[in-house]
Amino acid sequence: MDTLLPSDLIAAAARVIETNRAAGRMVALAESCTGGLVAAALTEIDGSSAVLDRGYVTYSNEAKQQMLGVSADIIETFGAVSIATAWAMAQGALLRSGADVAVAITGIAGPGGATPGKPVGTVVFARALRGSDEILTDQVVFEDNGRAGVRLQAALMALELLLP
Repeated sequence: MDTLLPSDLIAAAARVIETNRAAGRMVALAESCTGGLVAAALTEIDGSSAVLDRGYVTYSNEAKQQMLGVSADIIETFGAVSIATAWAMAQGALLRSGADVAVAITGIAGPGGATPGKPVGTVVFARALRGSDEILTDQVVFEDNGRAGVRLQAALMALELLLP
C-alpha cells in the first residue's frame, strides 16, 4: 500500500474499518495530541467513508469548547489532559455527529508540556457509545520515546477503542 504512515497504524486502521463496516457502525473522533493522525490512518483505507463519519481536531482549549461543547469549568478544574475533559470531548463528538461510537484523545506528546503528576507521554482516552450509559476512559503514560512515538502509541490505542 502506498502510504506515508507506519504499517502497524495502517493495519490497525484497516481492522477498524473492516469490523465496523461489518457491524454497521459509524465512528467519530475528537483528537487533540494526535492532531488528526487517527482520522488520517482511517482515511488511508479504501472504503473508509462507509465507517468514518467525521473527525474533530481540537488542539486548543478554545476549540474543545467551541467545536465539542467542553465546558470551560471542566478544563479549568481538571485540565485539558484529564479524564473529565476526554469524556466531555467524546460526548461532544458523539452528540455532534451521526456516529455510533466516538473516541477522544488528549495528552502531552512532549517534549514540553509536562506538569506535576502529568509527565510527557500522559494520554487520556474516552469512548462514548450512542444509546449507552457506559463510560469508558483510560489514562496511560506511554514511554517517552519522542513526540512522534507518543503520538503513534496514542493513535494505535485509539484505534483499538474503536473496535466493536
